[in-house]
Amino acid sequence: MSYEICLKRIYQKADPSDGTRILVDRLWPRGQRREDLTLHDWYKDASPSSGLRQCWHRDELTVDAFAHAYRHQLDEAPQTLLPLMRAARAGRLTLLTASREPENSHLSILRRALLDALEAEDSADCEDVASPVCYQNQR
Repeated sequence: MSYEICLKRIYQKADPSDGTRILVDRLWPRGQRREDLTLHDWYKDASPSSGLRQCWHRDELTVDAFAHAYRHQLDEAPQTLLPLMRAARAGRLTLLTASREPENSHLSILRRALLDALEAEDSADCEDVASPVCYQNQR
């Protein structure tokens, strides 16, 4: 199955085609009032931990090291992806961030983790054997 997971800045104007809009940042975006944003949810649990985020912003990690550490955090707590997976299954999901470049932020790693988790769940469903055919009435 194919899923549409888009990335966007929280500061960009909402579009009806965005589908479900979820902010996935640990901190609330500066200068934004909640009532001024078109937002379905603010889901901090799937964002990088405070320590990892601080190391990243202090340039203590390379891009690859950050991506590896963040993906490890997501893999260690797969239940954090469940609300986002439900939203992706319901239709287009737009993940929001205050970052200037959403494609070069934690959102691209999160999107890949979500797609991998959805694919794994879908393939597990296909591997389940259907119940055996009932031959009770055939004699």
